[in-house]
Amino acid sequence: MRTAKMAKLWAVIAAAVVAVAGCSNSASPSASVPAGSAPAASAPASAAAEKVTVNFPYLWSGPEGAALEKVISTFNSSQTSITVKGVSSPDFQKQLASMSGSNGFDISDNFGSTVGSWASKGILEPLDDYMKADGFDTSAFVPTALQSNQYQGKTYALPIAVHTLLLMYNKKSFSDAGISGPPTTMSELQADIVKLTKVTSGNITQLGMRSPDYITLAYAFGGKWYDDQGNPTPDDPGNLAALHFWVDNVVKKYGADAIKKFESGYGEYASAQNPFYTGKVAMTLDGEWQPVFIKQYAPNLDWGVVAIPYPDNQQNLAGATQLTSSMFFIPKNAPHKQEAWKFLSYLTGPDAMKEFSRALGNLPARTSLLGDPVYADLPQFNVWLDSLKSPNLRIFASLPSSAAYQKDLGDEFQLIANLQDTPEAGMAKVKAKAPSYSQ
Repeated sequence: MRTAKMAKLWAVIAAAVVAVAGCSNSASPSASVPAGSAPAASAPASAAAEKVTVNFPYLWSGPEGAALEKVISTFNSSQTSITVKGVSSPDFQKQLASMSGSNGFDISDNFGSTVGSWASKGILEPLDDYMKADGFDTSAFVPTALQSNQYQGKTYALPIAVHTLLLMYNKKSFSDAGISGPPTTMSELQADIVKLTKVTSGNITQLGMRSPDYITLAYAFGGKWYDDQGNPTPDDPGNLAALHFWVDNVVKKYGADAIKKFESGYGEYASAQNPFYTGKVAMTLDGEWQPVFIKQYAPNLDWGVVAIPYPDNQQNLAGATQLTSSMFFIPKNAPHKQEAWKFLSYLTGPDAMKEFSRALGNLPARTSLLGDPVYADLPQFNVWLDSLKSPNLRIFASLPSSAAYQKDLGDEFQLIANLQDTPEAGMAKVKAKAPSYSQ
């Protein structure tokens, strides 16, 4: 689900998560099945009319929705007790409203970042008892991926796909600039940005690196956005170091206005006009869906991907990046919870997960699939797969405060990138707002 289309909708998700704080706590869309296996037919043919219909409005659409419908069809034909009715409904506000009524849908999807807020309001069904009853093995999941779907020790959702950002680079741009290979350390990255940035008559014509995701960049500097008690730490030294890296080496050097003017000419992300595809930017932090996108929009692009560089003399931070997850959940007001769980356990089992994640070009959430040959035809996909093995894989904690915190961070990142605030002043302002966040 973490594609350009879904990434653009994050602001709507964040707004929905904030809105749920005003919702009431009233809830508001068998037989055990081995994880990932199609349920065996056990009911007699005469029971066909007694099938339970599981309503599954999902947020995907287009090719992604088609891939999910294929999984739904396989599940429906594999057993005789449940019929899953899927419908594309990419409307976050509608999803939230259904979860806040007396009777909603049975199962749906979202990002793991919503779990903390929704679970704290009592509108998600805990999955632990279902998993225990079925012997569902959570140790088969990437630990960080599972953690992103938990709140206060309970599991409220399960991931089907996960996403990481790594450093992609244009090999032709590197060759033209006389650079032999991608950067490993931040000082090398700094030098490469200078060599790869072109300015003519005061106008940027090529930017060495696209403006990064600052939350992810902070992890590369050893930063953290929450402490162990769940308190926001926007002014963590690593966070400030990351912001200074970009401000001092790019924004101040080339000018905030010049960068904004250049960025205003970027083409649409999911198109042949993506600035990385056209050579307008030589490096970018981007996700594992890019091999599929590049095949579609820029098949002749000569590109590479590596781990995000680490600060000089801090190799212990190698491989640091952020993980996000696309997950499935059962709302508290679901009318058919047991049947929804049966389908959810199938969705997040190895067979369905492999089929779905490969169709989208997303990373699987199960460690057992990281070396599966089904992904072998995706160029350089193994680099993203390997990122899930990094001890420096990080998540932005899913807590009731997360959406409001991320909004305030996003606002300040813009001010800092425009040189309207220093990193210290901007993060101090966010820290001052932290006591007002819902806990």
